[in-house]
Amino acid sequence: MANVLIVDDSSTERKILVSYLQEIGASITTAESGEEALTKINQISPDLIILDVVLPGKSGFEICREIKSNDNTSKIPIVICSTKGSEMDKFWGMKQGADAYLPKPVDKNELFATVKKLTT
Repeated sequence: MANVLIVDDSSTERKILVSYLQEIGASITTAESGEEALTKINQISPDLIILDVVLPGKSGFEICREIKSNDNTSKIPIVICSTKGSEMDKFWGMKQGADAYLPKPVDKNELFATVKKLTT
C-alpha cells in the first residue's frame, strides 16, 4: 500500500488520519510543520501527502506550491485536508497544485476513495 506523509500541527487530527489510513494498510510518516514536511519528503519519497492549511511557519498552501514547483517532488499527489472548507478555499487549494481537497472533519470513506484514486 501507499507510503503517506501526513502534515498537520494538531496531534488529534494526525491520530485520526493515521488510524484511518492504517485500516487500509498505508505506511505512514507524520510531520507537524511545513518545514518538517519538506525535510521528510526528501528522506522518504512519499506516494501521497495529506496537508493541512493552517500550520506553524509556512501555510499548507505555500508548502503545496513549493512541492509542486520542484521537479523532484512535483509528481507527488497532494490532498489538502483543512477546516477551511469554503468553495473559495477549495478553489485556492486546487490553484496551488493540490490534487484533492477534503474538508475536516474528514469522512473516512471519502478519504479512502481519494487515497485509492491518487495512489493507483
